[in-house]
Amino acid sequence: MNSASHRLLAALLGLALPLAAQAGGRAECLELPSQILHHAVRYCVLLPPSYLAGTTRRYPILYYLHGLGDDEQSLVSFGGMDLVEDLREQGQLGEFLIATPDGGTSFYINSHDGRQRYEDFLIREFFPWIERHYRVRTDRAHRGITGVSMGGYGALRLAFHYPQLFSAASAHSAALIEKLPDVRTPRAAPSPALRILGSVFGLPPDPEFWERNSPFTFAKENNLAGLKIYFDCGTEDQYGFYAGARALDDLLKSRSVPHEFHLYPGGHGWAYMAEHFSASLEFQSRAFGLSPNAPHKPGPAKK
Repeated sequence: MNSASHRLLAALLGLALPLAAQAGGRAECLELPSQILHHAVRYCVLLPPSYLAGTTRRYPILYYLHGLGDDEQSLVSFGGMDLVEDLREQGQLGEFLIATPDGGTSFYINSHDGRQRYEDFLIREFFPWIERHYRVRTDRAHRGITGVSMGGYGALRLAFHYPQLFSAASAHSAALIEKLPDVRTPRAAPSPALRILGSVFGLPPDPEFWERNSPFTFAKENNLAGLKIYFDCGTEDQYGFYAGARALDDLLKSRSVPHEFHLYPGGHGWAYMAEHFSASLEFQSRAFGLSPNAPHKPGPAKK
């Protein structure tokens, strides 16, 4: 584990310095009104050090989607800003903004019952809001998306659905299920993976709705040329998402879509995230054309 990962893990254990005491960038946590969702949505933006200098410079933007049970402040609260600052100090990361919205339990899609149009909110309100209110570059080449668990599902799905919007997509422990079992027929209790889906996909989950919204479906149907893709998962993931990650790897290979995929030892949670989040940050930085002198060293991986 590198020093940046050590600091992120320390933050998970409550050992990191308070955010206000950190040098360098700044986290700004606010909210925006949403006409689509009919309520205000909280968000945080991590600003790089030079952003605060009052120049007219515009920066790449990385959208980070949190996991189930977390919120817009999780990346800040769990030491993500420490990790970003450490990587920048080590010359492994360029300067870009990171914006994370409060996704609740939405899986970042429009819900089965139509009451929660979270995908519409992201595409029509959140992304435009961030890109109007912050000095960011608004072309595809300078817009990336990443996420963990539920947010990993959301990041890959949105990038595969709207490949014209993003230059790069990355995910850790993404909630990937290639084929949803038909739970509408009587059978044993649902698996842990199915239990975390909540009501977003229907109660019980509707396999046809799941299929229409699946990252696998968009990866099969859409042209992903030019989209840089990275994802990894733990071999002991408690929800079995490593199987879905392998299936996505196979699908992308079958379509000759360039991508980077790794299975690492570990389970599902922030301890795994602390170990590997730097890989996706560096991947996104390179996709933005930043930090060209920092070669990626993924470490030992099982494929």
